[in-house]
Amino acid sequence: MLRKHIGCVVLEAKNPTEALDILEKQDVCLVITDLFGPKKEGIDLLRKIPTVNPQLATIVSVPYGDRESIVEALKYGAIFYINSPYDFEEAVIATARGLEHHELLVYQQKRSPKISKRDGFHGIIGESSKMKRMFRILEKVAEDANSTVLIQGESGTGKELVARATHALSPRRGKNFVPVNCAAIPDELLESELFGYVKGAFTGANQPKMGRIQYADGGTLFLDEIGDMKANLQAKLLRVIQEKEFEPVGGVKPVSVDVRIVAATHRDLEKAVADGSFREDLYYRLSVVPLGIPPLRERRSDIPLLIEKFVQVFNRGKRQILRGFSPEALAALQSYAWPGNVRELENLVQRMVVLHGGDGLVSLADLPEKYTAHAGAGILPEPEQSAVPTPDFHAAMEDGNFDFNVLVSDFEDRLILEALSRTDGNKKEAAKLLNLKRTTLIEKIKKKQLDSYLPQRRN
Repeated sequence: MLRKHIGCVVLEAKNPTEALDILEKQDVCLVITDLFGPKKEGIDLLRKIPTVNPQLATIVSVPYGDRESIVEALKYGAIFYINSPYDFEEAVIATARGLEHHELLVYQQKRSPKISKRDGFHGIIGESSKMKRMFRILEKVAEDANSTVLIQGESGTGKELVARATHALSPRRGKNFVPVNCAAIPDELLESELFGYVKGAFTGANQPKMGRIQYADGGTLFLDEIGDMKANLQAKLLRVIQEKEFEPVGGVKPVSVDVRIVAATHRDLEKAVADGSFREDLYYRLSVVPLGIPPLRERRSDIPLLIEKFVQVFNRGKRQILRGFSPEALAALQSYAWPGNVRELENLVQRMVVLHGGDGLVSLADLPEKYTAHAGAGILPEPEQSAVPTPDFHAAMEDGNFDFNVLVSDFEDRLILEALSRTDGNKKEAAKLLNLKRTTLIEKIKKKQLDSYLPQRRN
């Protein structure tokens, strides 16, 4: 009867296992299921459906008046429910709405932004080859809704933006994204923030509190600066990853949870494991998929794009706007080392909008002194754009015809010449940059016959 009124193919399954098998083999738009008896296997089916097809709409048939089952079904992803035994007209209306919901999700997915200069990749600005490479990896990582991800990068590189993009691109995007900065919350409070607590767990706990892990159920938990987490919490977090359950502070009953963990740190976790400050088993659980963010100094060509975006953002609502930065100012900023990365650049642009809004363009003289110290050096090349002769490692690896020692020697040549280029041929300064003795550097230059590539030497 239903297939006649809706005008679509209807497939039937006797149990959740059979239903999942159909979903993996067929292009299905909508699932209508009951709870499958006292064990409520239908709830488990609801939890698994997003991993198979995130655009799938689900409707659950619930015994009339069973409010607890209704709440549970909606919690785990059902978009509608119908009473059992069901009313035919009600079922037709719910099915039509479910199909509309599916079409909307598919439409939104098609319109989701990809890489573009102005708006960036899900809020991340970058057109350099390193950023494009990271975007491609990020898309693949996001598709797997269950693997933990470890984002590594210096402070200010935008680790939370990458975490949010991972969630937005994943099958879990319809659920909560819950960020937690492990370094910003005092150690004595972090446990209760993450795991929650039961009534009476400690003085002042007059009501139970849901922790952020439980709030992220079905979605993504982002643990920023996880390298600062203490050992006792590391052990509890490991249980969440391995067993998919935890106990609130003061509680004895385990709470089941389905959450993807994305962690981030600017610390060297391998070193932390070696010195005993970070659990080795947790490190390997977190770094199933490591994702590195390049620092700003390694993607200097993105600086004009970032500046353009930040100027647009900080101009909003202001009478006197800033038009941008002069070519000389841009060149100076592209030769700066940016220890604070994108965050430092954002703060600088905000300051320039406040101080020079209405003046037209920010000139070289308007910039703080530390940003103009290297203005005469020109724009430093990014590694992938260096003018210094360099071997094509990727081509060599793909051809399968390469000599390891030759490639290593060629890379050493490139490092030496890059250092000499940046120090205007000053071998003493270049040696410091390379962490070598000056005599060692001179010997390498002679041995490798690099003199013909050297810039004009200082007297």
